[in-house]
Amino acid sequence: MSKYLLEVGVEELPYVIIPTFISQLQTNFEKLLTSSNIKYDKIDVMATPRRLAVIIDGLSEKQEDEEKILRGPIKNVAYDESGNLTKAGEGFLKKNGLEAKDAFLQDNYLHAKILVKGKSAEEVLKENVPSLILKLQGSHFMRWANHSEKFSRPIRWIVSILDNKPVEIQIIDVKSSNVTRGHRFSEQNVVINHPDEYVDKLKKAHVYVNQQERKDLIIKLAHEEAEKIGAEPYYTDDLLEEVTYLCEYPKAVVCYFDEKYLELPEEVPITVMAHHQRYFALKKDGKLTNQFITITNFIGNDFENIKAGNLRVVRARLDDGVFFFKEDLKKPLEAYVEGLKGMTFQKGLGTVYDKTQRLITLSEMIAKELNADIEKAKRCALLCKADLVTNLVYEFTELQGFIGADYAKHANEDEEVCVGIKEHYFPINADSELAKTKTGQIVGIADKIDTVCAVFAAGKKPTGSSDPLGVRRAALGIIKTVIANDLKLNLEDLIKETIKLLPVQADCANDVYEFFNQRLAIYLADNYKKDAIEACICVKNPLKDLPDYMKRLNAVSKLESKEFLESANRIIRILKSEVNEDVKSDLFKDESEGMLYNEICKINSENIANYDAYIAQITDLTPYIEKFFEKVLVMDNDEKIKTNRLSMLTKLKKMYEKVADFSKLQ
Repeated sequence: MSKYLLEVGVEELPYVIIPTFISQLQTNFEKLLTSSNIKYDKIDVMATPRRLAVIIDGLSEKQEDEEKILRGPIKNVAYDESGNLTKAGEGFLKKNGLEAKDAFLQDNYLHAKILVKGKSAEEVLKENVPSLILKLQGSHFMRWANHSEKFSRPIRWIVSILDNKPVEIQIIDVKSSNVTRGHRFSEQNVVINHPDEYVDKLKKAHVYVNQQERKDLIIKLAHEEAEKIGAEPYYTDDLLEEVTYLCEYPKAVVCYFDEKYLELPEEVPITVMAHHQRYFALKKDGKLTNQFITITNFIGNDFENIKAGNLRVVRARLDDGVFFFKEDLKKPLEAYVEGLKGMTFQKGLGTVYDKTQRLITLSEMIAKELNADIEKAKRCALLCKADLVTNLVYEFTELQGFIGADYAKHANEDEEVCVGIKEHYFPINADSELAKTKTGQIVGIADKIDTVCAVFAAGKKPTGSSDPLGVRRAALGIIKTVIANDLKLNLEDLIKETIKLLPVQADCANDVYEFFNQRLAIYLADNYKKDAIEACICVKNPLKDLPDYMKRLNAVSKLESKEFLESANRIIRILKSEVNEDVKSDLFKDESEGMLYNEICKINSENIANYDAYIAQITDLTPYIEKFFEKVLVMDNDEKIKTNRLSMLTKLKKMYEKVADFSKLQ
């Protein structure tokens, strides 16, 4: 078994595209080897800003030889009347390099068996690797020099070796060798004699080519530097990944800024450090410090210039923040609400001020339904968008809500109102936290449902390639908030009322319901079976009561009785249409009818508190249902008896539908 190394050296790649390239290379090499019938044990893909590397371990030397049966002309064309090959038959054999002894008849056609010799792995790699690299897809591709081919960044060198033997390839105008380059300020001509040497030799040339090793090292270095000053590094997974793909040889450096900047809302310096400069903030006892860590792509130990340069950059950004902060605080947050009249929400849908007025109305409705503090909800709704017209949010748009919450505190607003202003944007992304305060939950639901309905009313519903105003995320945020907090909220009615408040009137309620239910099904798909999700949606719109839907879904997901499902499905099949007449015991002709009806009457199917217990009760009816079907013919010739039996089965069907459409379960 062999080992193959491919390294494509480039000018610095945009960090955002590197994870995509890693994934594409993994998939493309797997497909290439599988389709080429070449066996392998493992494919490792590694990347830095300056190189893409693939190491294939346990690579077989060649394709397996393959025996093929070729079909030629039909018998009366391939042979003459004397049984000799015709020119057509001979031509078929000659074309495939065969002789008459290799031919045979099968299914009235001339056939021949050939052995296709497998190509060597080296040949397959030579033929396919260049095109495989140039098939990588992503944004911001470019041409350079006078080449017609495009790639993300100019290719500068290529390493291609199979064990200790070069596999000569050429991509655009660059030919491969066994020489790579180290860190830009380290050794530049590193000879790789075997793929096993690659990672370690590059490490000596100040390159950690394995991205996971690089990421682990960054975490380790950051924590070590933070511990020296008794602090903890603060960073998100996204920031960590970004930093990982910005360097080849990470070093952690602690820098400082003036403590006066800590007077700013905490999110401002954190945003400046993380989003604008890609620094790790440092916290002590949960509070931000005036120190931060920058991860440098640096060889050496003299960090003074690095510290001074980073301080200059962060100071300039924070000075702007201080100026805007002081200017904004010259008037209370409520004074900024009027400015929302000059900010368009969406074309044809009025201003953000108009949206704010709708949020006040919707928040009041939701607060009443949830028996929450109405005045807090209305106050929060009034102020929640006010910070959009402040100087600080104009400069740092990603801090909307956070700045509003801080300004509300300075204006001595109620604590829950302040927190709600921030939380009404939650969840900010798929993995972020949900609103914890009732006020934040209420205003957040109002805001998101207004956005979703506005987009649908304007005829801009999302497609496979577009998601106007992030309505998918908005719908999911509502679903998560309602389920996580067990909110008894009728979203179906709320959607209707929201549509009525919009400046554009459209009959889009059903489209919005369907959209929400699709998002619900997708959200639940990781933890529940698709048929169970659908079965519980079918009988009652989940939007009427999401917590109730989740109780039904959890109960149905535990169902294991095949006999119960068979009985339920038999009833559903028989009832082409429901028969809603009173069941009359004097029309019973067999004791099985009375026994089943007596058991049905024992079950209370109204105001179900425990669906597990309820399903257990209706499951206990199964033997009575089986006996009923065994003893009587539902479609009796006597119309009254038939109607009576169908009425009893209709009662049963309705009892099932309190939980789910069991015919959907497989």
